Amino acid sequence: MIRSSIPGRRPRPWRLLAALAGVLPATAPVFAQSLPRNEPVPGGVAVIALPHQSSRPRVAYGRHRAMVVRHAGTWYAVVGIPLSTRPGEATLKLNGDHPLHFQVASKTYPSQHITIKNRHMVNPTHKELKRIWRDKARIDKALAHWSGKTEVPLRLRMPVHGPLSSTFGLRRFFNGEPRKPHSGWDIAVPEGTPIHAAAAGTVALTGNFFFDGNMVLLDHGQGLVTLYAHMHKIKVHMGQHVQAGQVIGVVGRTGRATGPHLHWGISLNDARVDPALFVPKGAVAAR
Repeated sequence: MIRSSIPGRRPRPWRLLAALAGVLPATAPVFAQSLPRNEPVPGGVAVIALPHQSSRPRVAYGRHRAMVVRHAGTWYAVVGIPLSTRPGEATLKLNGDHPLHFQVASKTYPSQHITIKNRHMVNPTHKELKRIWRDKARIDKALAHWSGKTEVPLRLRMPVHGPLSSTFGLRRFFNGEPRKPHSGWDIAVPEGTPIHAAAAGTVALTGNFFFDGNMVLLDHGQGLVTLYAHMHKIKVHMGQHVQAGQVIGVVGRTGRATGPHLHWGISLNDARVDPALFVPKGAVAAR
């Protein structure tokens, strides 16, 4: 059994084998330059140095394959942790059978209460629910897709520049009724503002969806997908390769939106994670 500690956390005495993983301290410059910030909490990302491997190891987290990247001669697993994860010990599977343990810390997210005038966006009809389930099947398929690229962009640029009207992880209440936590950032910018690709990737999904409105999903490789919702207009098509910074659409207020904004989300191994871990600190300010 192999146990690994997380960068920036002091290993427990009984986890002496963690030293084999070559974990770097959280202040090491390489993390600031090339990897997302390590924050092993629900909705966060765990960056875990792996024991020496001559070739790229295969890592799984739950039912999903996890990203593995190489930096400075060491392999790292970059793992998205679902918001529903309970704090405590979590386990990766290295090369199919070797368990690799890490700790998920607790994190409390604030609540947000929103009033929606269109009651169908809170309590859809039976017909609308059928559409929602069809939408979900398409979105889930795109988010779960795996493309085995060796080079994956892990430091992302902002798709638009503006204040945050809603942050990640908020426990949301629509018209007083509890709903799923907020899975991304809402960036308040005027309708018609150009939306730029956060990194190079392939268009994995486009379309108009009940809750998300006009939306684009970009696949960047190894389970990393960025999501852009509530667009006024989409300017890319399925299967198209886009460059970092390329305009992929313009901001709107389609779907369940109380005003013009961009909902920007990041999915890693099919877990929605905090965009703050992938962009420079101070890139946006809460409104």
